[in-house]
Amino acid sequence: MENENKNQLQIELKEEVAQGTYANLAIITHSSSEFILDFVRVMPGLPKAGVQSRIVMTPEHAKRLMFALQDNVTKYEQNFGQIRMPEQQAQGGKTFAPPLSDFKGEA
Repeated sequence: MENENKNQLQIELKEEVAQGTYANLAIITHSSSEFILDFVRVMPGLPKAGVQSRIVMTPEHAKRLMFALQDNVTKYEQNFGQIRMPEQQAQGGKTFAPPLSDFKGEA
């Protein structure tokens, strides 16, 4: 038991990272040696969107992430019901629907 604790990876979550970063679009590109995930925040009515975070990983880790996401989406849907993706039907199978540009919100 004591050996197990010594070999366990300790992961620190710094305060400035703990709040998280909101993104509603992920752009994924790859080369033979790495996958690049750019997380973007698209705001209604704005012509530009900024990359909020860029993650670079090996193909092996990208595949592990894919399996982890599949597993977690399955568990989510078992608890809360199927995640509806209406933009797939309305836009002929595209996986991203930008926010409405005629959004009229108040601050």
